[in-house]
Amino acid sequence: MKNIAILTGGDSAERVISLKSGQVVREHLPADRYRAFLIDIQGADWHEADTGAPIDKNDFSLRLGAEIIRFDCAFAALHGSPLEDGKMQGYLDMIGLPYTCCDGYVSGLTMNKQHTKWYLTPLGIPMAKSALLRRGEPVDTVKLLEMGLPLFVKPNTHGSSFGVTKVKTAGDLLPAIEAVWPYDKEAVIEAFMPGREFSNGALRVGGRVLALPVTEIIPETEFFDFAAKYEGRSQEITPADISPELRRQCQQRSCQLYEALNCRGVVRFDYILVGDTFHFLEANTIPGISPASIVPQQARAQGWELGAFFAMLIDEAIGQ
Repeated sequence: MKNIAILTGGDSAERVISLKSGQVVREHLPADRYRAFLIDIQGADWHEADTGAPIDKNDFSLRLGAEIIRFDCAFAALHGSPLEDGKMQGYLDMIGLPYTCCDGYVSGLTMNKQHTKWYLTPLGIPMAKSALLRRGEPVDTVKLLEMGLPLFVKPNTHGSSFGVTKVKTAGDLLPAIEAVWPYDKEAVIEAFMPGREFSNGALRVGGRVLALPVTEIIPETEFFDFAAKYEGRSQEITPADISPELRRQCQQRSCQLYEALNCRGVVRFDYILVGDTFHFLEANTIPGISPASIVPQQARAQGWELGAFFAMLIDEAIGQ
């Protein structure tokens, strides 16, 4: 039986989501194959969630009474920093502990929305026009407004739609930029693309990249914001009601992105369908994994129960 450290918690506003994700993983991991332990990561405080017992950072071991537990794999259920942004993976690599997500470089790159777009530009991936603004820099509103209205303003290295604003008037632009600074020191200003929103997970299974069934997202809110993602204010249709040609285009794009970014684990790619072309929005290297989240919906549509799906991610991580 393998010991699995489910990494949860974190230091960002996404901590509350991570704690829920960690619980979902523990509830669904097959108990006949794994001993699962929730490891809450918060700053320098790393401890087992149930007992409060500290993690020995020399080798990531855990002492529970007279027993010393050494882990076979770390399951990535921590959204935001310090895992989704790649900070922790270098440590895990140094001690030789496999983990179920992208490595530090890829995680750091994909957490940075604008740098990911710059990285992918030479590949000809269709994307919205965008600009990067750093806190403290002068804001050239005239130049930004040349992209047209509405605009999206979002934190560059933060997830779960915290700090995101859809800007409809020129007067709303500066307040929207100010709304980013509690979450990030960089803001992405992105042109609006009229179209339908889709999401598609991909992972490596047996050495081959597999794209899961595609999901269409129809938010009740202005866009796919926090309420739409986590408070049930969206309709998510899996598999999406699109033609076989469009489905194939989306899945092929997801596999292309997965390979181009050198991803590991399951990664969710978000798109806007403009006309007959999928435009890339962003990559989520530790996507939501509650039963109602998009990737678990896609896993079930693929014919996998959550426990088997999570076990697959562990097997792939240990086998690398």
